[in-house]
This record gives sequence, C-alpha cells and structure tokens, in this order.
Amino acid sequence: MTLLKQRQLAQPIRLRSTVHGEPIAKLRRGLSNHPAAERPFDKLSNGLGASIRSLLSCRTMHPRRDLRQTQGERVLWLRLNRFCVMLTKLKEFFAGAQTPAFLVGGCLRDALLALPSGRDIDIAVAGEVPAIGRELSRVLGGTFVPLSPAHGMVRVVVPESSPGIHIESPDNPESHEASVKAWTIDLSGFTGSIEEDLARRDFTVDALALPISDWDSGPLDEGLIDPFNGMSDLARKCIRAVGPSVFRDDPIRLLRAVRLAASLGFRLDPDTARMALADAPHVTEPAPERVRDELMAIIALKGAKGSLEALDRLDLLCRIIPELTATKGVAQPSAHYWDVWGHTLHAVESAERVTGGHQNSPVFTLVYWTAETDAYFGETVAEGHSRRTILKLAALFHDIAKPQTKHVEESGRTRFPGHSELGAEVATQRLSRLRLSSKGIGMVAKMVEHHLRPYNMMQGVEVPTRRAVHRFFRDLGGVAVDTLYLSQADFLAAKGPDLNPDDWSNHARMIGHIVQAGFQPAIPEVSQQLVNGKELIEHFKLTPGPIVGFLLEAINEAQAAGEISRTEQAWELAGHIMRQHQEEE
Repeated sequence: MTLLKQRQLAQPIRLRSTVHGEPIAKLRRGLSNHPAAERPFDKLSNGLGASIRSLLSCRTMHPRRDLRQTQGERVLWLRLNRFCVMLTKLKEFFAGAQTPAFLVGGCLRDALLALPSGRDIDIAVAGEVPAIGRELSRVLGGTFVPLSPAHGMVRVVVPESSPGIHIESPDNPESHEASVKAWTIDLSGFTGSIEEDLARRDFTVDALALPISDWDSGPLDEGLIDPFNGMSDLARKCIRAVGPSVFRDDPIRLLRAVRLAASLGFRLDPDTARMALADAPHVTEPAPERVRDELMAIIALKGAKGSLEALDRLDLLCRIIPELTATKGVAQPSAHYWDVWGHTLHAVESAERVTGGHQNSPVFTLVYWTAETDAYFGETVAEGHSRRTILKLAALFHDIAKPQTKHVEESGRTRFPGHSELGAEVATQRLSRLRLSSKGIGMVAKMVEHHLRPYNMMQGVEVPTRRAVHRFFRDLGGVAVDTLYLSQADFLAAKGPDLNPDDWSNHARMIGHIVQAGFQPAIPEVSQQLVNGKELIEHFKLTPGPIVGFLLEAINEAQAAGEISRTEQAWELAGHIMRQHQEEE
C-alpha cells in the first residue's frame, strides 16, 4: 500500500454530507432504557426507537379529518397507512402459517432512519420458501416470481389494486400515482438461527432483524435483533462490514459499500475501507451485469463525483474502466483548469448540476430550465436509467481518448485531434463489456462523438443559424438536447474556479436558444412536407436514387429554417439544385 493510500485511509471516506429524510440530530431525545448504555447509540436516545414506532404505528390523523394538515403530511399519512396495511397482512399470513418470519434489509434500515417507506419489503423466512411464496401470492392476489428457488429466494409482486391493500384518498395527489406501483416482497430462506443468517450479510446496518409478529407491539429494543451493533452504526452514520471476508465472499459488495454510503449520506468505516482496498482486485470477478448495475446506481445518485472519487481511492474505478487510468496527470491547454482526470470528474458533477434546475445559483440560473426539460431528463430511456444518468455516464467518457490523441505543435499549442471520435469507440467497447444495453451505448457514444459540435455551431455572440440548428437535431436525433447539456457541463468543468461570468452567460444563452428550438418540431412531419419523393420523381422525370433523397433533405432543411413555406418555392429550390448539379457534371 502506498503512503498516499495510507494517509487517505487514515480518515474515514465521506461521500456526501447530506442526509435524506429525518436528520439524526432531530432524533436525539435521551435513551435511558436501552440495555447497551455504553454504546454510542445511547447518545441518540429513544429517537430511533421512537421513529420506527411512530412510522409503523401510523399515529397520524386521516387527511379528511384534519384540514390543518399540510400536503406533505397527507402524503406521509397515505404512505404510512399503506405500509401498515401491508405489514398487517404479512403478520396475519405468517401467523396463520406458523412460520417464523423477520423483517430485514433496507425496509427495516430505512424505517429506523425515519426515511420514507417504500414498496420493497425483505423478509427472512424459516421454512420451504417457494411453497410459502406461492401461497403468499395467492393470499395477497399477487404474482409469484422464482428468483432463485434453489437458494431459497423468491419474490411476490402485489399490485396496489389488490383487495385489502389499496387505500383510496381522492384529495391526495399521491393516491393515483401510488395506485400504479406494485409492492415487491422478497422472501429469503434461512436455516439455523436468524442470528446465523444475519452473520452472512454484508454490512452491520443491514444485519438487523425484527420479528414480523412484533412490528406493531412493544418497545423496539425489546424485539429488534442486532448481533453486530448495527443500530450503533446507524447512529454514527457509518457503513461497517460484518466480517473480514465480506468482500471476498461477494466482491460486488465493494461497489455496494460506496453506493450505500452515498445513498444514505454515511461514511465508510476506516477498517472497512482498508479491507475494500485490499480486496479491490476482486471487483472484476462478478458478472459484468452486476458490476454495471452497481456502477449505474452510483452514477444515478446525487453527488456522483464524490462517489467516483471514493471508488478511485479504493482502487475500484479504474479496474472497472481501465481507460480512465491514462487520463490522470495529462495536462491540458491553459483554457482548462484541471488535467484530463480532474476535468472528467468535474464534468460528471457539472452534468448533474446543469440538469438539477436553477438551485438559487447565479451560475445555474442561466441554464435553460423548465418543467419540460425537467421531465425530459427524468425520462427513463435505457434499462430503467434516466436521461440524466446516461448524460452523467457520457460525461465520464467524453474525454477518455485525450491521452492517446494528445499532440503538441511546434508553436507549443496542445491539441487532441480526433479525441471525440476515438472516445466514442472506447466508450462503445467498454460499455459493451459491461453489458449496457445497445440503446444506452448508442446514446453515450453519440454524445461523446459530438460533444464539441455545439461549440462549432456558435458564431461569436451571434446565435446559430436555423439551418445549423436543423442539421444538429437531424444528425443527433434523440440525444441532441442531451448533448447540448453535456456541452454546458464540459464548459463549466473546463473553466472551474476561473469561470468568466460573461463567457458563461454567452455560452448558456446560445445553448438555451438551441434547446428551445429543439423542443419545437425541427423537421417537418410527412403530412406537412411541401413535396414528397414520388412528386419529385414525376416532376423532374427522375430515376429513383440518391438524388431524390438529397433534394428532399434540401427542401426539408430550407422549410425548417423558414426560408421556404410554399410548394412553388420547393419546386424552385429543387430546380435550382438540379441545374447546379447538371453544370457540375
């Protein structure tokens, strides 16, 4: 281990300072009756216990009965009531089946942290899991999904409309939204004791269990099973491994540790970070699809730059994407504040921020942003990934080929000729190995290849011509708008602290102009075209071939640019092009 790595690991790895949901500080109320008084959890007080009891007992008035409740409180009521109804159904089912069952995993952890209750429930079951899962799906009116029956893992998907589960609340806007979301109940079997099952888990904050029969009764500390002091680590906001072989048992946990810390706003325990660094070479062992899923989940989270830096400090990132190694220390022209590596990470950060709204910031207020663009970047486009996530992935790859293409001219000027085109090839190859979908790969590759094009469209302080805008959207198609926002992220990451307000204002104004044009029909619909191919062939007595497509594109481009608007003008333009073509021959 290098001295630098030793010094870095001497301090806990913190990914973000933001904690979602109820801040831990608000939960400090003094826990006088907790049996482990010597633990740090004692400082938190009754807060975590009170939070889950409040969450699960649903001590909230019905929104129709208390008009003083805010919109947020009514949404909370709906979520809690649905959660409680489902847990009550599960309690009744397992009691009738006389099968020991325990709430485990993220559902329990998030409840302890007073995070909003979701629709994913993890249950550890002692018994014949496939048979139990089928019966549960029948009782709840759900669908049985055999994840890995041989390993005792099945899933039951229950629609919101299932009898006994759905709760109507017409005056609550979340009612309709939630009604289309299904419950996902994952059942995992265990042999021996529940403590032995928890010992096989990865991190202490997930090595907790609560008998489902006790979810709504008695003090939390009387029912919660916590053999590895996970409650203490929740209180300390710390991700700690259950044992020394956690990462070797399943190397995907190396990435999951960073993702979990980022999503919760926690830090990695220093000893756990050292273990991760030592076991980093194993990160390429899991199936590429699993590595892809964890990496994409990390990039999707807010604060992706910090998470990527943590992956790099743990010697993980460049093992997943080896091409990034060469970017470290590659100097750039004076127009860039950071080297290629630093610029790349800041580009990811900027891509996240330019698609995050105005944020009450003098910098990001200049970014063109509306409800329409917000919905656009929230759109799911590839294997469940949003446009925003794909954009951040493109930012990670956009300059990846600069080291191979760096060229210093005799004048001393540094250039990177062809880095965009080569970068698209590198991105395609690497993302193919990671089994990203063909659509996702195509989007990233096209953005990387054309990320400099918005710069080339600009003419000083003059906005691009309508023809240039038309060609841009014609060529880039479904990622034209995304590439424009990548251009803004690239600009901000290049300038860094040296950002000139006037230059940024001009760049953002130009991009905004092009984006607005992009949300309008740039290419005429077939029904709106002034002439079609058949008419061109008949009018000019042409033989079907490339010339027909060339004429159609020229007419459509002129129409989109506002230069022609009538059929007569289209014929005139086509005739002019034909005469030029004949003269050249």
